Amino acid sequence: MKKKKTLKRQIEEWVWAFIVVFFIIRPFFLQAYRIPSGSMEDTLLPGDFLFVFKPVYGFEVPYTQIKFFQFVKPKRGDIVVFRYPLNPSMDFVKRVIGLPGDTIMIRDKRIYINGKLLIEEYAIHKDEKIIPSLYNFESEIFLEYFQKQWEQRSFIDETSIRDNFGPVVVPKNSYFVLGDNRDYSSDSRFWGPVPEKLLKGIPFIIYFSWDGSVPFYNIFKSIRWERILQFPFIWRKKYEMQDM
Repeated sequence: MKKKKTLKRQIEEWVWAFIVVFFIIRPFFLQAYRIPSGSMEDTLLPGDFLFVFKPVYGFEVPYTQIKFFQFVKPKRGDIVVFRYPLNPSMDFVKRVIGLPGDTIMIRDKRIYINGKLLIEEYAIHKDEKIIPSLYNFESEIFLEYFQKQWEQRSFIDETSIRDNFGPVVVPKNSYFVLGDNRDYSSDSRFWGPVPEKLLKGIPFIIYFSWDGSVPFYNIFKSIRWERILQFPFIWRKKYEMQDM
């Protein structure tokens, strides 16, 4: 009788653990996420495995975009995880550059926010070439057209706006996000603003990191030991705003 009771209790503990993890912790608090590309180098690297802390931007009803109890709003420089606006089944991670109402302009890879130059220590450029714009940004009529097309996410395949973009005004309850690896990032330049309702959380901790370029037989060298248990959410590296 004692063995049967112990086995029954153990099974109950497993069941409750499963319920807590899959129906409470995962939907409402933590989500595992792997960095698939180099768009956030050198802040986050391909092969970084993260836990994303979800409640910071509100509790979401599972399988919906309905949120409640939003504690904070993103600040400039925050790294955020969000649903990709063109395919909400996919999650992206980028850095918040523009807040609601901000005017964003890029000229020759330099970012201007509300007329001030943004100087960022976290951004990198791996392509020295500057792609010239095909658009006439001096025309007010064109700028109105550009704003509308941008909000409608019409520039998804338009490489000519990579280094020269806007100005655009970030819509209400939306954010302008960029990858730190500016020349090789699919971000708000191409597919538009991120609505607040699509925000999922912040990268909380790197629990594992794997360098896929290292041969598998060098398994210990392929593990980036120095990155394990790092906290990306506190990596709001310095930036400055300077007048034009």
